Amino acid sequence: MSTMQPYVPGAKRKPAHIPSGKISRWSELKIWWREIDRVLLGLVLLVMTLGTIAVAAASPASAGRLSTSSTTLDPLYFFYRHVTWQMLALGVLLGVSMLSRENARRLGVVLAGGMIGLLFLVPFIGVEINGARRWINLGFQFQPSEFLKPGFAIAMAWILSWRMRDPNLPVLVIATALLVLIAALMMLQPNFGGTILFGGVWFVMVVLSGVPVKRLGGVIGGGIAGITATYFLYDNARHRIDAFFGGGTAFDQVDLASRTILAGGWTGAGYGLGIRKMSLPEAHTDYIFSVIGEEFGLIACGLIVLLYLAIVVRVLMRLVDEDDLFALLAGTGLVALLGGQAFINILVNLQLFPSKGMTLPLVSYGGSSTIAVCLAIGLLIAITRRNPYLKRSTRGLGDLIGFGQSEKMTDKPSPLSRDIYQ
Repeated sequence: MSTMQPYVPGAKRKPAHIPSGKISRWSELKIWWREIDRVLLGLVLLVMTLGTIAVAAASPASAGRLSTSSTTLDPLYFFYRHVTWQMLALGVLLGVSMLSRENARRLGVVLAGGMIGLLFLVPFIGVEINGARRWINLGFQFQPSEFLKPGFAIAMAWILSWRMRDPNLPVLVIATALLVLIAALMMLQPNFGGTILFGGVWFVMVVLSGVPVKRLGGVIGGGIAGITATYFLYDNARHRIDAFFGGGTAFDQVDLASRTILAGGWTGAGYGLGIRKMSLPEAHTDYIFSVIGEEFGLIACGLIVLLYLAIVVRVLMRLVDEDDLFALLAGTGLVALLGGQAFINILVNLQLFPSKGMTLPLVSYGGSSTIAVCLAIGLLIAITRRNPYLKRSTRGLGDLIGFGQSEKMTDKPSPLSRDIYQ
């Protein structure tokens, strides 16, 4: 006996706004453009532009110091190279930012594993520069620790987010063990400043993950003991700390940087007119903030600081209503890396912190380090991507820090969201 199905008008017809098959590349680009944080991208591009100008101002000083009787570098040698590296880095940034959140997580975890593996090889096959063995030459020279930074933030966020699946998992033990391993490998180079940065990012992410602060007491105590031991066992760190607290001399790097940054006054001496920068070591990298102060003034330095603060605040605002713990932790970790490194570099230039050999991200000259920073920002943009037509049901970071009440929201998309698929 056959049964007749009721007739439903239009039941076999597909809705006009749902694409059949794979969407076009142009549609994917439209979706990407509407889902990314365009304000964050604009701030990053603005800082990179100012960095290009700063490298042009610092290049003659570094080129003159590195020139020899047989080889004379062009005054804008580092500027030309910086522009080339920036173009490559910008391509990496945009390409990585197009990844989905899941693919960004996979890339970060694989990157962390690969760079930790290379850190094991650095003491044996690494290239020594200025008394530190931090670089590896695989056809091109780079620091594995620089590429480990974004991978570390992603991997740490992934591990800490396991608590959502099983609260009994020892995520704090695993995360701490990973930090200790990386710290040991970094100190073999040695790289004390990088170790401090990794430790700071670890602390921020662990606190945000919801781990009780009381459980961190032993770990923090161990970290303090490790720093104390480093002072007595690591001669370079001890000399820099002693020089910092002892006031140093007129020939110390930090003192030279402080004198240079104040030489320009509020408005600066003008582009190419700086004199003190010529005596600065690493004027195009570690001490480029001092060059900015001398040639463009303290007002320009203040603008750079405000731009970094704007980037950090913008990311945190983006994460206020994030309901995915992994995205919340990864985004916070990545922006903590960027902001922390910039903060340390600026304090060193102001003679408020011992010299750490850290560059100013997005501003200082750099080859592979510039690519590593842009890779981190690309991952940050990819992880914070979201459909602008979907509202969140929780307040994410706002709930963790007690900011406001969770609002009753809906995940129903607006009719306008249909446009992004057409």
